[in-house]
Amino acid sequence: MTSRAATPGPADDDNFDVEVHLTPEDLRRQLASDVRQGLGTDPKSIPPVWFYDEEGSRLFELITELPEYYPTRAERALLERSADDIAQRASADTLVELGAGACSKTRILLDAMSRQARLRRYVPFDVSDEFLRSAAAPLVTDYPGLAVLAVVGDFHQHLGKIPTGGRRLVAFLGGTIGNLDPAQRRDFFNDLRSTMDVEDRLLLGTDLVKDTGRIVAAYDDAAGVTAAFNKNVLVVLNDQLGADFDPQGFEHIARWNPRSEWIEMRLRSGRDQRIRIESLDMDVTFEAGEELLTEISAKFTAERVAGELVRQGDDTGEQGH
Repeated sequence: MTSRAATPGPADDDNFDVEVHLTPEDLRRQLASDVRQGLGTDPKSIPPVWFYDEEGSRLFELITELPEYYPTRAERALLERSADDIAQRASADTLVELGAGACSKTRILLDAMSRQARLRRYVPFDVSDEFLRSAAAPLVTDYPGLAVLAVVGDFHQHLGKIPTGGRRLVAFLGGTIGNLDPAQRRDFFNDLRSTMDVEDRLLLGTDLVKDTGRIVAAYDDAAGVTAAFNKNVLVVLNDQLGADFDPQGFEHIARWNPRSEWIEMRLRSGRDQRIRIESLDMDVTFEAGEELLTEISAKFTAERVAGELVRQGDDTGEQGH
């Protein structure tokens, strides 16, 4: 389903539009499908996209401010240092931001593109309709003459819906690419490549392999904020699907996988449990010590990132941290 709407308010309505390719009902169906598949197999897993209800988004913002969580600070510092060079090399008039969220790093790139006197359009892309509208609408006022077209969609399904035209800089920041396993990354890069013209450029933010103690601490902070964030996915399942998870019956686990070079976030059952998911007419059992995989976050070398891009026929990527 696709709809197009303008959001009234302080922004100039003529310069702010929203295209919706993913409705709340679409999301509920996808959640049901992911839960039925992920909790009906062994080992159990659930995609990390379901962390982000209102409380999950609030907790993640707190995580980005924790002393242990270096990725956000490191990426922002790199952007601030390199934004003008990025804008000059891209020579783009359109910024497309995948997984835009709160648009928190957007202004660094928009300012740099404005200084190049080329900026015409901003296209934030995310799964959350309401969050995207509230984050993107003020930019029309703050950047006079900027056209903002927000696109509500899932990058596994709707990359082809992102508007073309002009010369685009496609930004995929925050290390989100690391939440995809190698096969998913291959599909993502292939899908993205098919939407990009020869003059478009890709700005990709990745986290590099480093001291594993530092990596693990970033996903298992001393204050327990990440643990609350991880357990909140169970609250989402309770609220959305009528499940009866007891979040206190699970322990937050952050573990480095040296073979795959990624961090794994898991929830470990503290006892034998039977969970009822009412809307799916589904019962799920957990043995004491059994784990539910909720997220991977792959870490890279610059050579590996470049290799994956080249294998997809795109050797123009700008690499982040």
